[in-house]
Amino acid sequence: MKSYIPTGLIGLLLAGSAAAQGLYYVGSEAKESIPLKWIVGASVTYDDNVSPGFGSKESSFGISPYVGLSFVSITPQTTWDVYARLGLVYYFDAPDGMDDVNSESRAGFNVTHRFNERLRFTSRNFIAYELEPDYSYGYASSRQTNAYFYWQTDNSVGYRWTERLATYTGFSLTGANYDVANNDRFTWELYNQFRYQLTPQTVLTTDYRYAHTTGDGESSDADDQYILLGAEHRFSPNTIGIIRGGIQLHEVDGGDSANSPYFELALNSQVNQQFSVRAFTRYGIENYDTVRTDPSNSFLVQFDDRRTLRFGLSSEYAFSPVLSLFGGVDYIPSDFQQGQVLPPNVPGPVGDYSEDLVNTYIGLSMKINDAITGTVSYNYTHQDSDFAGETYNRNRISIGVSTEF
Repeated sequence: MKSYIPTGLIGLLLAGSAAAQGLYYVGSEAKESIPLKWIVGASVTYDDNVSPGFGSKESSFGISPYVGLSFVSITPQTTWDVYARLGLVYYFDAPDGMDDVNSESRAGFNVTHRFNERLRFTSRNFIAYELEPDYSYGYASSRQTNAYFYWQTDNSVGYRWTERLATYTGFSLTGANYDVANNDRFTWELYNQFRYQLTPQTVLTTDYRYAHTTGDGESSDADDQYILLGAEHRFSPNTIGIIRGGIQLHEVDGGDSANSPYFELALNSQVNQQFSVRAFTRYGIENYDTVRTDPSNSFLVQFDDRRTLRFGLSSEYAFSPVLSLFGGVDYIPSDFQQGQVLPPNVPGPVGDYSEDLVNTYIGLSMKINDAITGTVSYNYTHQDSDFAGETYNRNRISIGVSTEF
């Protein structure tokens, strides 16, 4: 019998998990092999609030040299996608309590092996040791004084049972380590996703995920279950969107339990040859940064319910092969609820608090010649917080140059 699903859409049916590629990821793989490419560059930055939320506002100039590489290999059975960027940032006048030099490094590799047209294995891996939070990975919202270490591995097996039905079953491990007490987290997650090809362009999905998070110090361990319905739709060859929604069951060891709506959306589009846009939205209970100081009495508090919305939008427009404009915005409001005073303080009532962060950036990229590219960018961050000392404004201007070979 002739297959209903065109061969080119098997990849849509077996698109897989999005976790290890950040919140912008829509399940797509590299389309063509790329030989080993190196990039070397540096930027100079003026930062008017080097360590926001930590002491008085101090400014400094900084320099950030880096070297990176990328490599993609595609064969009929296996796809390798490897990338790395090793760099540092040096502030000429770093404030007290902050290191003069911090790492700005990250690396990752993704591999997909197709045993046959029905069965495939996918592994997506990422590691970073850097100073600035990357909001698009969904774990950071507040600035730290020194570099933090974050890593994730997501491994899954996809199987196409029939022409329309497929499953993805896997596990992921995530770790975050900070210099600040009570902030380290380790999470393991098991998940299973059913995928049903409704049309050549649309896949319906149902997800069940179970995750356990181990907290550091005074932060509590937590268990989360997610029951989700969703859809993935390819609007055009260059535009794909993912939407999932359902319920999150959140239980904190020794604390309160909570149920919350859970929602995630991602959209990637190459609108035309000049213009591309990406967007994501996620809402749910997060287990990061839940130990805070109560502003009403300065007691240390564990918040069992931190509900967070994450929204991100980025785009790029090429005026010509030489000149491009890029920009984006991140918006992260959080509500802290079900707070519990930590020993040795006397338990008592804890209020609900909120924190909102907005981060915007815009820049120009210009090819100076065939080998050298220059960039200039402006970044503005504002955080409005109920917690003492956590409200701040920050402006950064960067000028950089890079070369590829």
